[in-house]
Amino acid sequence: MVRACRVPPRQTVIGFLCLLFVLIIPTVETCSAEIIGRVPRVLILYPYDERLPATTFAGETARARLLESTEGLVDLFSEFLDLSRFPEKVHIDRMARYLGEKYQERRPDVVIAIGEEATSFIIKYRNAIAPEAKIVFSGFSGADAAKMKLPDDVFGAFSDYDIAKTLAMARRLQPDARELFIIGGSAPFDRSWIATARKDLAGAAGGLKLTYFEDLTIDEFVDRASRVPAGSIILVLTILSDRSGRNFIPRDALERIAGKANAPVYGPYATYIGHGAVGGNTVTFESMGAAVAELAVAAIAGKPIASVKVPQTYVADARQLKRWGLPESALPSGTVQSFKEKSLWEQYWPAIVGIVAALALQAVIITGLLVERHRRRGAEQESRLRLLELVHLNQSATAGALSASIAHELSQPLGAIRSNVETAQALLWNMNPNIDLVQQILADIRDDDQRASDIIVRLRGLLKKRSEIDWQEFDLNDVISSAIQILHAEAEQKRVVVSSKQPARKLPVRADKVHLQQVILNLATNAIDAMVDAATTHRELVFQTALMEESKVVLSISDTGRGIPRDQLDSVFNAFYTTKPAGTGLGLSIARAIIETYGGKIWADNRAEGGAVFRFVLPLAQHG
Repeated sequence: MVRACRVPPRQTVIGFLCLLFVLIIPTVETCSAEIIGRVPRVLILYPYDERLPATTFAGETARARLLESTEGLVDLFSEFLDLSRFPEKVHIDRMARYLGEKYQERRPDVVIAIGEEATSFIIKYRNAIAPEAKIVFSGFSGADAAKMKLPDDVFGAFSDYDIAKTLAMARRLQPDARELFIIGGSAPFDRSWIATARKDLAGAAGGLKLTYFEDLTIDEFVDRASRVPAGSIILVLTILSDRSGRNFIPRDALERIAGKANAPVYGPYATYIGHGAVGGNTVTFESMGAAVAELAVAAIAGKPIASVKVPQTYVADARQLKRWGLPESALPSGTVQSFKEKSLWEQYWPAIVGIVAALALQAVIITGLLVERHRRRGAEQESRLRLLELVHLNQSATAGALSASIAHELSQPLGAIRSNVETAQALLWNMNPNIDLVQQILADIRDDDQRASDIIVRLRGLLKKRSEIDWQEFDLNDVISSAIQILHAEAEQKRVVVSSKQPARKLPVRADKVHLQQVILNLATNAIDAMVDAATTHRELVFQTALMEESKVVLSISDTGRGIPRDQLDSVFNAFYTTKPAGTGLGLSIARAIIETYGGKIWADNRAEGGAVFRFVLPLAQHG
C-alpha cells in the first residue's frame, strides 16, 4: 500500500518522472517508485568521521552500487556520527535530535548502517529519525549481532573477522617464529578487539609465547615493536585512540608501528595493505559495501530479504614479503597480492605478442624473399647459360660468315711462308749461299707465321664455348682494334673502307671481352652487308668512341648504306627480325642482351647524310 505523505512541488515533479520511467521500464530496481510513489530515499550512516578509510570504502561502494541498480533514481544521504571522538551520551542524544529534525520532511525509506556503533544508534533512535524505514547493516559479525538482540526486521551483511586465520597465515610465512605480539588501542572498539583476540588466539597460538601490548601511547607502541626479537610475529588489531587520548586512523597508527618494527606486522583489515602490513585474513570493505547495497536494493524493491555473510579473503603486500624475505609460495591459496611487480610478460604482453608476430611475419617474408632470390638466381643462371649458348651459336655463325675472308687472309701468310721456304732452299743448294739473304728469308717466315697464328687465335676466340661470363676490365679501344683486324679481309673483299676515331685516353669497361667483340662484329658485319646491297660505290665503315657524362663510354658504328626504314627502327633488336634472306634474326637481339647484361643500352638511328648508325653505351669501370 502506498504511504501517503505531503510532497513539496519539487518532489511532485520528481515523482511524476519516476512514475513515467517505471511505466516504461518495469525493472526490479526501479519498481520501488511504484511501491512508494516517489524516488526512494536511502540514508547511509557512518559511525566515525569521513577520514576513516574502512567505513568510507564500504559506504562509497554501497553508494555506487545503489546508483547503478536504480539507474540513478534514488536520493542518497550520508551522515557521519563521529563516535570515536565523541562517544559521550550527551553527544549521541544531541545527534539523534538533530537527525530527527533534519529528516522530518524527508524520512528515509532505507537506512544502511556501517559498523556496530552506527547500527546500535539507528536501532535506538529509529522512531525519531526513520520510523518506517527498513534497516540493513554491515561491518560486524553474526555473533556480535546476536549479542545486540536486533529486531527481527533488521538484516545485515555479516563480516566475520577471524584473527586466528591471520595468525595461521603468519605462521605459514614464518614457521620458525617463537613469539607472538598483539597490539591494540584504548578506545572501546579497540578493547573489544583485544578481548576477541584473547579468546580466539588461545588455542591457535599453540607453541608461541603470547605478549599483549595494550593501553599504551603511540610512541610506546612504536618503541615496543622496535625491540621485539627478530623473527617474531606482530599482530596489530586497531588503534582508534591511545592511552593519552589521542585519536588515530588505525591504518596510520599501524604505519608508524610497522615502520620501526623489528619483525613482520600483520593485521585483519585490507586497508592495512600498503601501509606496512605483510597481510592477513579479512573481509574487504568493497565486498562489504556491495553486499549491504544488495540488501538495500531488495528492500527498496519490496522483496523479502535475509542476512548474508560477506566472504573472507587473504590479502598480502608483495613489497613487505620481499622486505622480510618471506616466501610467496607459502601464501594461502587464493591470496590477493598488491604491489606485486609484474613480470616482463605481464607488463608488456601486448607489445611482446606484437613484436613476436612482427618477427614471425618478417621471418616468413624473409624466407619468401630468400626462396624467391634463390629462384631468381637460378633463373638468372639459366638465362645466362642460354645467353652464353646463343652467343656461342652467334659466334659460330659469324665465324662461318667470315670463313671465306679468314681463309683468304690466312692463305696470304701461308703462301708467303711457302715461297720463302722454296727461295731459301734454292739458295742453300748453291756452293756459296748468301747467308744474310737466308737470314732475311727466315725473319720473313717468322713474321708470316706470327700473322697466321694471330688469325687462328682470333678465330679460336670466336669458336670457343664457355659456361660462365669471364669478367675483365679492359680498354674498349683494344677490342675495337681486334674486331677491325678480324673484319679486315671481309671489308677488303667487299671494298669497304674501315676507319676508327678514338680519343687519346683509355676507355676502361668491365665485361667479357669476347662478348663485346661479338657485339661489335655483329654490328659491323651487318653494316658491311648493308653497304654491299646499296647502289653507292662509296662504302665506308666508321668506328668512333667518346666519353659521355664523364662516367660512360659510347661507341658508334656507322655505314654509308641505304639506312633503316624509320618505322622499323624500334623493331631491329627484336628476336627473329631480319632483312637478310638467309638471316636468323638473332644477331641484334643477342647484341642487346649482351649490352644490357653489362649495364648498358643500345639503339639504332639513321644518319642525315645517308646510312645507318648503331650506338651502345657502357659505364666506365671506375664508376660502375
